Amino acid sequence: MSVSTPERKRVRHPLPPARWPTREEVARSRWFSPITLGTRLVAAERTWVPAMVPWRATDDGFVTEDVLAWYARFAEGEPGVLVVEATGIRDIPSGPLLRIGDDRFLPGLARLVDTVREKSHGRTRLFIQIIDFLTVRRRPEPEKYFARYLPITDALRVQLALWLDDKRWREAPEDEVRRFLREADRVTLETVLTDRELEALDYGYRERVWDLHLPWIRELPRVLPALFAEAARRAQAAGFDGVELHYAHAYTMASFLSRLNTRTDGYGASLDGRVRLPLEVLRAVRARVGPDYVVGIRYLGDEVVEGGSRVEDAVWFGVRFAEAGVDYLSVSKGGRFEDAKQPKVGEAVYPYTGESGSECMPTVFSDARGPFGRNVCLAAAIRRALRDAGHATPVVTSGGITTFEQAEAILERGEADCVAAARQSLADPDWFRKIRLGLGHLVRRCEFTNYCEGLDQRHKQVTCKLWDRKLDPTDPSVTLASDGRRRLLPPPWEPPAER
Repeated sequence: MSVSTPERKRVRHPLPPARWPTREEVARSRWFSPITLGTRLVAAERTWVPAMVPWRATDDGFVTEDVLAWYARFAEGEPGVLVVEATGIRDIPSGPLLRIGDDRFLPGLARLVDTVREKSHGRTRLFIQIIDFLTVRRRPEPEKYFARYLPITDALRVQLALWLDDKRWREAPEDEVRRFLREADRVTLETVLTDRELEALDYGYRERVWDLHLPWIRELPRVLPALFAEAARRAQAAGFDGVELHYAHAYTMASFLSRLNTRTDGYGASLDGRVRLPLEVLRAVRARVGPDYVVGIRYLGDEVVEGGSRVEDAVWFGVRFAEAGVDYLSVSKGGRFEDAKQPKVGEAVYPYTGESGSECMPTVFSDARGPFGRNVCLAAAIRRALRDAGHATPVVTSGGITTFEQAEAILERGEADCVAAARQSLADPDWFRKIRLGLGHLVRRCEFTNYCEGLDQRHKQVTCKLWDRKLDPTDPSVTLASDGRRRLLPPPWEPPAER
């Protein structure tokens, strides 16, 4: 049995104390000062709500009233920038996630833009994050896997013949092989199945960008630039102020950037090969939307998995993105499939359950470093490299941001240009407004227990447990989540009347 080192021991950290600023201090602050993104778009503040998936779209990707209500509540806090959830660029079924892969989605997205404009009184700049992802299937029942999903190949028959020392298995009928494997012990399965076949049994089938034996994977470099460009055109047509290209976490574009990408067709292996498609997508998007439309990139400062990319890769990529004309870089960390925990049968593997997931969304249960702002150093390293190379590209940081003083200090030290807060904004969408009004003591502070992330993992409507402190389920003015036990939206807030 291994023993954790002192550095890895998990302890519960208290929330850092908060001294909330006066209105006058806010007016002089960096966090609440304007910033230009791209050639001409000015955000009134450097406060930022990054993309979060709330599971409120229809099953075929359309905007719903619940989606509108969700973004309306964030808009009421009037952040400088609000980024709409990861939105699929393909016109394929993807569950209750927003999609932008066809013009029929435009009316709903335009309504979303109008809603945010109205509720923020025109103060909030609205971007939409656009994403591609590869096939990930649920962990199968073993009987079903061996009966239907496992390909019975000549290579598998050879392994069976060698393991069982019986040449007859080289010619065994498919049905006989399937029946045998259904009853086989674990040692036999680990011996005769390939690593990928065993993974598909234990975790569910998952495609990689380096699966060049699959024709649709080989075609990704030809297909994706146009798909991203068309999605960006639709975002522009719907009225969004910009698009954020999702190059982070466990998804297609992040995997092209990864050190794990071993493609041999010029789109993998070396730094130049790995960044080739992300740059081609960026150029295609820019050509479609023009020079003045904001195009940002969300990507990883560190993959936090064995053999994955590290901050030195991210620094190099950041300079290349800046050279290609990206308008901002938003830096995240981890959230990969490679170290995810084994899902239950019938569930899909979730990329925020392993160590890389813990680093992506650190909780109060953390190592000695603690969870608050622990990822800022990645953004700082990227920003230093950009400035040394002569680029003024704004850098956005996030991860465990919980107080005004914390965010202000990050900006004062030059570690980032904008400071984003997802979970704290979820806990209290009005917190920017409260701070601006000198009412920071009224902020409902996130406890960083990741209650919200647990709901996301189960594909439930994402809410915050803090919203339910004074919940009366019989109150007709309260909209409940589909399980009937939680508020679907944060409680409303209005400033107290001045005496």
